[in-house]
Amino acid sequence: MNRLSGEHSPYLLQHADNPVDWFPWGEEAFTKARNENKPIFLSIGYSTCHWCHVMAHESFENADVASVLNASFVPIKLDREERPDVDRVYMTFVQATTGSGGWPMSVWLTPDLKPFYGGTYFPPSSRWGRPGFVDILGEIARVWQAEPQKVQTSAESLTAQLRGVERVGATTTVPGAAALDKITADFRNMFDHVNGGFGSAPKFPRPSELLFLLRVWALNLANRANLANPVNNDARDMALVTLRAMALGGMRDHIGGGFHRYSVDEQWRVPHFEKMLYDQAQLTIALLEATQASGDPFYADVAEDTLQYVMREMTDAAGGFFSAEDADSVPPEHANEPHPHATEGAFYLWTADEVDALFKEDLNNAAAIVKARFGIEPTGNAPADPQQEFVGKNLLYTAQSIEQIARHTGKAPDEVERVLASTRLKMFEARGSRPRPHLDDKVLTAWNGLMIAAFARASRVVANGSRYLDAARRAASFLRDRMWNATSSTSGGTLLRRYRRGEASIEAYAEDYAYLIYGLLELFQTDADVRWLEWAETLQRRQDDLFWDEVDGGWFSTTGRDKNVLLRMKEDYDGAEPTASSVSVNNLLTLTHLVHEPQWEERIEKTFRHFGSRLEQIGRAVPLMAAALATSIAGLRQVIVVSEEAGQAGRAGEELRETIRQRYLPFTISLNLDRADRGALERKLPFVAGMRAVDGKAAAYVCRDFTCHAPVTDLAALEKELA
Repeated sequence: MNRLSGEHSPYLLQHADNPVDWFPWGEEAFTKARNENKPIFLSIGYSTCHWCHVMAHESFENADVASVLNASFVPIKLDREERPDVDRVYMTFVQATTGSGGWPMSVWLTPDLKPFYGGTYFPPSSRWGRPGFVDILGEIARVWQAEPQKVQTSAESLTAQLRGVERVGATTTVPGAAALDKITADFRNMFDHVNGGFGSAPKFPRPSELLFLLRVWALNLANRANLANPVNNDARDMALVTLRAMALGGMRDHIGGGFHRYSVDEQWRVPHFEKMLYDQAQLTIALLEATQASGDPFYADVAEDTLQYVMREMTDAAGGFFSAEDADSVPPEHANEPHPHATEGAFYLWTADEVDALFKEDLNNAAAIVKARFGIEPTGNAPADPQQEFVGKNLLYTAQSIEQIARHTGKAPDEVERVLASTRLKMFEARGSRPRPHLDDKVLTAWNGLMIAAFARASRVVANGSRYLDAARRAASFLRDRMWNATSSTSGGTLLRRYRRGEASIEAYAEDYAYLIYGLLELFQTDADVRWLEWAETLQRRQDDLFWDEVDGGWFSTTGRDKNVLLRMKEDYDGAEPTASSVSVNNLLTLTHLVHEPQWEERIEKTFRHFGSRLEQIGRAVPLMAAALATSIAGLRQVIVVSEEAGQAGRAGEELRETIRQRYLPFTISLNLDRADRGALERKLPFVAGMRAVDGKAAAYVCRDFTCHAPVTDLAALEKELA
């Protein structure tokens, strides 16, 4: 057992029994490298990463490979989800020197942590056009011994280049609507009109893109002068088609709910099977906005199915949300072997024989309906793969509609739906007896913030959403109680990033603050408890103190205090996880329409100018920043529904809220004031003071720039105000 056995990271603990003499990232390893003049081998990954498992099994569990690593290097293992600051630095290096990146990431460093060689997955010996790991280790060890100064000079040069990487420059003014039109046109040029999504395989869910497209559509709907622009008219349809394709394809778990990480193919059929919390959160929000923008309940149904999966499988008993589920698990047929080998997707794949056996006594032709619905073939529908793991197996996707199955079976559509509902439950129960994928049970503040936002939004959008509000409240309370130390610093408190099994650690990064503030602002709009708003405001001020770039604008990812992190980076790409700056601008747009703070208004403008050239030239890289720009151009308003009285007034309040719920209002902050004791809230938000029901009836107040129209009490009047 190596030095990782005392760590809390599930990823590091997976490697605690390796023959490799792993160190965690820290001074002990750095000192050893300096004292022994050895290069560092840094391996970065996360616990649910399929290719991390492959490389571990092939190389890090191999005693011969371990002996080379231990003799010539100081091996360090790092969890990218715990330390995104370190991961980003060396990922930038790997992408710059190889043209691509990913995990596992393998980087060789000098003892002073400067990188000189790197890549991602390496097979143990040369194959698939990739150099073998053992050969690379031998050559690097040889060069280090023979020409150490050459390696050191190269590392110095490469590090200097990283520090001098040119970012797209700022603009003197904030970009306008023309930038949004160009970004939308760029998306349209990349749109896959056949399969949905953008570009070709592999296809990754990137909900920020979809949120941008929906906002551009809403902005142009409000500004009817722009409706003649067909590109912007297409914005909503691109988002809806893409979300529907994801939901019907194999990237969605049709039995247990939730979404897998990405699609290997362009048809959204073949997933990479891991499930990440940040995907569940962001896709849920996109689906909820899609159902409001389209009026189609399909999207809300998928969103609720996803939330139910998170509540069932990814929620701590105290209310926090776990990070991920693995892609790999032990195939059921090998579960009882002495040393079973996990394979990708084993938990989710089905054979036709399994389906036939499960429903052999069913009189509703259930097996045939299930096979028709999910494209299940006798010899399997999965493509060939290098490890032959999918042979004879079926990946579930929506192959036929309810109507198609009804025509083929002679059953009524509602009867087909009943059969599929009952068979889904039976398949879920049968699948539950299989060996489950590994669950990464650490709680990350950032990803929990996104998930709080999703649950809070769902409680406002779907009917009878009170259980989703409860989930959001519990998670927010979990973070406040375990991850926030309000008295730890004279400058405003300390937020922590990671909690696992009773231990909270690692000071939070800008994304942790930004995502949590986002979640709290969504929660406050559902549950007008002033504590959520006050905490969001406190966190924003603390985030600004730690991460704001006073010179250029935007928020750095780190504080810059850790000298072992070579670069203080400011992210400028909204990928699977959006940048802290993009989320923060959206947060400030909301906060400044609740709390008067001129400094925040200045920071919004300064950030837009900092990202101005990027928005104007390559806006597809920052779609959430572009969505914030659309919000800024549209302007935000507040809609407050007051219904503190019970009985008829309470029911009227529900009707007013239902009117708001059904509409897509991305440029509206909504509040529900149904508390009898509103003193603290009114002191915080003076503009709501005096808002009361009218003549015993629930009332809605529509406000802009803290100035409110006369209250309305009937639905027709509210519809007119909202329009």
